[in-house]
Amino acid sequence: MVIFALTALLTTAPLQDPPPAPAPQQAPAAEEPTRLEDVTVTGRPLDQLIEDFVGEVAEPNRHRGLARWEERVCVGVANLTGETAQYLADRISTVAEDVGLEVGGPGCTPNIMVVATDDGGALARTLVEERGRAFRMGGAGMDRGGDALADFVETDRPVRWWQMSLPVDAETGDRAVRIPGDCRNSCTGAADAAPQIGVFAASRLNTQIVDALIRTIVIVDVGDVAGLSVLQLADYIAMVSLAQIDPDADTSRYASILNVFDDPEGSASVTDWDRAYLAGLYGAERNDANWRANRAEIAGEIRRAHRRARDGEAGAEPAAEE
Repeated sequence: MVIFALTALLTTAPLQDPPPAPAPQQAPAAEEPTRLEDVTVTGRPLDQLIEDFVGEVAEPNRHRGLARWEERVCVGVANLTGETAQYLADRISTVAEDVGLEVGGPGCTPNIMVVATDDGGALARTLVEERGRAFRMGGAGMDRGGDALADFVETDRPVRWWQMSLPVDAETGDRAVRIPGDCRNSCTGAADAAPQIGVFAASRLNTQIVDALIRTIVIVDVGDVAGLSVLQLADYIAMVSLAQIDPDADTSRYASILNVFDDPEGSASVTDWDRAYLAGLYGAERNDANWRANRAEIAGEIRRAHRRARDGEAGAEPAAEE
């Protein structure tokens, strides 16, 4: 596993108290976001809602399937005082445990690093300029590309994030892509430069290579999040750290923590849509060579979550299969 090398760059000195957040601008009246358990099953509309949600939020690396954490996660928080930092780390870790991940204890090396600052753009620019290889290691399929990195630096967002992932052998966990400058043995031939993968299921339809998240850095602009509760902020960070989420996703039609900056009152914490998405991602087999199948597996879990939510209503009869 690639060691998360950014920790030494980040100061842990507390920031000054953030200024009060400006009053949010009232947008024109919009449709109420749809709660997963409230969707009325009428056939295709449910499927379409689910497919649209998955298609909107999922943002895998170019030409790759959706990545997830395969090993232990360790959450680090910098530039916040003790109690707030501890709460964020604990809550993000709890969401990770809820999807079946192992969480590192005190003293672990962070691979999810949350950094608070009063100027997110300036910090992002400094880190990318000074430690560019930490953001783009050069291996095929490991990041979202140069345009996305420029967006990470230049686009003003209350929370911005960058993730690295690694194609790995699903059976052994060994990496399946060459990283520039890395080689085996004497490094005299092509075989020494490329990872060696033992093929156990050669097929055009199936694959043994999956994508594993190895690093997430999240930059929080404290002035822009001052109106949120610590729970809201923690759950938003958990969602964008544990899955590859499109920063430009429009989830206004759905009750999701991803709406928290547009609708703080309607997004208290992770919702059924969010939990079902993460459950689908972490429950997926991901052995289909067609990357669209990854999304289909997630969509299937959201359908099952919908049935569970409806069946859990007092006196409800089990819902029929959609």
